[in-house]
Amino acid sequence: MTEIKINTKRRKGVINKNIYGQFAEHLGRCIYEGIYVEDDGIPNVNGMRCDVVNALKELDIPVLRWPGGCFADDYHWRDGIGEKESRPYMVNTNWGGVVENNHFGTHEFFELCSQLGCEPYITGNVGSGTVQEMRDWIEYMTFDGDSPLANERRRNGREEPFKLKYFGVGNENWGCGGNMRPEYYSDLYRRFATFIRNYGEEPIYKIGCGPNAGDVAWTESVLKNAGRFMQGLSWHNYTSEGDWEHKGSSYDFNENGWYSNLAEVERMRDKLKKHIAVMDCFDPEGKIDLIVDEWGNWFECMPGTNPGFLYQQNTMRDAVTGMVILHMFHEHCGRVQMANIAQMVNVLQAMVLTEGEKMALTPTYHLFRMMKGHQDGERVGIVYDEDRYEACGEKIPSLSVSASVKDGALTVTAVNTRLDSDRELSISLDADYAGVSGEILTSENMCDFNSFDEPDKVSPKPIDAKLSGGRLTVKLPKMSVISLTLK
Repeated sequence: MTEIKINTKRRKGVINKNIYGQFAEHLGRCIYEGIYVEDDGIPNVNGMRCDVVNALKELDIPVLRWPGGCFADDYHWRDGIGEKESRPYMVNTNWGGVVENNHFGTHEFFELCSQLGCEPYITGNVGSGTVQEMRDWIEYMTFDGDSPLANERRRNGREEPFKLKYFGVGNENWGCGGNMRPEYYSDLYRRFATFIRNYGEEPIYKIGCGPNAGDVAWTESVLKNAGRFMQGLSWHNYTSEGDWEHKGSSYDFNENGWYSNLAEVERMRDKLKKHIAVMDCFDPEGKIDLIVDEWGNWFECMPGTNPGFLYQQNTMRDAVTGMVILHMFHEHCGRVQMANIAQMVNVLQAMVLTEGEKMALTPTYHLFRMMKGHQDGERVGIVYDEDRYEACGEKIPSLSVSASVKDGALTVTAVNTRLDSDRELSISLDADYAGVSGEILTSENMCDFNSFDEPDKVSPKPIDAKLSGGRLTVKLPKMSVISLTLK
């Protein structure tokens, strides 16, 4: 029996709902077919797939990042406005060399955000764009007065300005966004950010391009040279089985593949702490947020698919590592204010997979739905024995638990990372609750996934949790995640 103590009187910061953000790039079948269709055979509203949008609305998505990713620093916004028949096409050289017809552009993105009920987060083109191009895009989207750009937006069907809260100045400018040095990017950031005008009542929240994985030197240099001009600094960190050249299969792996992925997650934890330490040094007042706007498992693409489409399956391993990482963000909620998993549909650790008119929800989708009670909840004190074990060169916690309170309800989520043993949890509470409800996500095999033929193979089930006085008891099977709500 594992003893857990929850202290709701010890408040440890708000878990920003934006930690549960999403990311949609012009990559593979994420946008076209996955979200946006021009086929009357697939039910849609203004081009957005009804089945996909309705499923995603269940997640209470807070914020959506677009158009990339590497695509962002090749994207020229004017190509994606006006009559679709007259929009110029381009070759998506970053992802598969396919033709991009630009039928999904600025207006379509805001339409998607409207249907999902989420905040838009746009990444601007620094790598191949100009200051004027970015400046004009901001005015086109957000100016409510009389100007050629605002009037052009009106002619294109949008009278009122779009509400844009988050704007990223470039993407991965240390790599696909220009292979820049941090000092050079810092100067570019200062220049580009100067011309991101605030036309609306709410100022635009500017996000600088932060580091890749463990590159703390980039973090230090950008904060030192440009930190005072930004509200957020991005960070990208993907996890897999091994190194970049040997990522492993997303659906056909052994126990070593399971534990090596968890070991990568622990290395991610280490990198996160180091970046936060640098931020604490250069921004001791905590004015700059850490925005983890690309994260998730990146495995080898499915056999027989275009390698540039990054299409992979999604198993119980993704749900387990996903909860561990989200709990990691909870633990650092004072600094981590947004995270955007990569990606929303048909790419990497996706929520939804589609094939023509067919759709399947992944274990990661179910994870995000089960955890949405944490959104904007206050993290509370929790004490338990992590019981770490050695695997693949790392000490991995067999158990991860997080708890938060919101609107009088207590949300508790827990994950068992082991393949060989169940856990019995005995949770000591410091408040009286009338009842408990919850779900469990697990499966017989670690490689199980939801296919179009078996869409419910890995799906949540009600959990049997017993509440007696101030104590809650529940079984946490091997390789499982649970979510409990007490009211």
